[in-house]
Amino acid sequence: MIDYVVSPSRVAEIVLNNPRKLNALDESALHQFNQVLDQVEEDISNEKIGAVLLRGEGKGFCAGRDISGLDPATDDAEGYLSSIVTPLLRRIDSLAVPTFAVVHGVCLGVGLGLVIACDIAYVAENARFGSPFAALGATLDSGGHYLFVERLGAHRALDLIITGDLITGEEAVRAGLFSRALPAEELVEFSRSKAEKAAAGAPLAAHASQLLVREIRDHRRGLWESIAEENTAQGELCRSADYAEGFAAFQEKRPPRFQGHRQSTQNGETR
Repeated sequence: MIDYVVSPSRVAEIVLNNPRKLNALDESALHQFNQVLDQVEEDISNEKIGAVLLRGEGKGFCAGRDISGLDPATDDAEGYLSSIVTPLLRRIDSLAVPTFAVVHGVCLGVGLGLVIACDIAYVAENARFGSPFAALGATLDSGGHYLFVERLGAHRALDLIITGDLITGEEAVRAGLFSRALPAEELVEFSRSKAEKAAAGAPLAAHASQLLVREIRDHRRGLWESIAEENTAQGELCRSADYAEGFAAFQEKRPPRFQGHRQSTQNGETR
């Protein structure tokens, strides 16, 4: 149901593979997802991968929680979200390599949360996003309120949530929700090319930017606070072998050969 494969270009693909249910996720699937993340974290630690790409098989990315057969009388929705879903989203968000969500078809609920947790989201122009949960007597979860209010404002957020209307990927990108919208038939190939580029890039610099953006998002850093943190991050990168290699490659007009965590410099010496 959750497939995992690493390409020769050091891109790890996590694939939601239950197309019969539009990749809706039950507790078993989320447990399997966590096991896959165990492997992802190990592969990152061993520098076997430099980027992660998350996509879905079939006609849609993820329809959210699998509620087929769910009994509302015994459902512990808060426990499901707080103890299972949210920790999974936090793990994705904290990965130390760039993460790409590749979204086609329907993307709702927990599926939307998976996209929010990734660093970069490429979506099909005809993908569909929104909150149809009012028809179930439920509400949007997995970070959806935050995303909609942060990017769309309170009025448009409540319009989508309360009416249950869906917007397309093209509309979502135009409104600032996600990174880029592409024709569906070009989406996976384009996303893989960008993930491969990220995996071949400078990992220490990419991770520094991940941390800086998370600080701004989660702790509302002001301009001067953020600049101070950028200055510190740049100083730390300046002492790395990748920094020296990047400048040398630029000056010698050749592609850089980054080493990432395997090498750093201290007082000009490589170790």
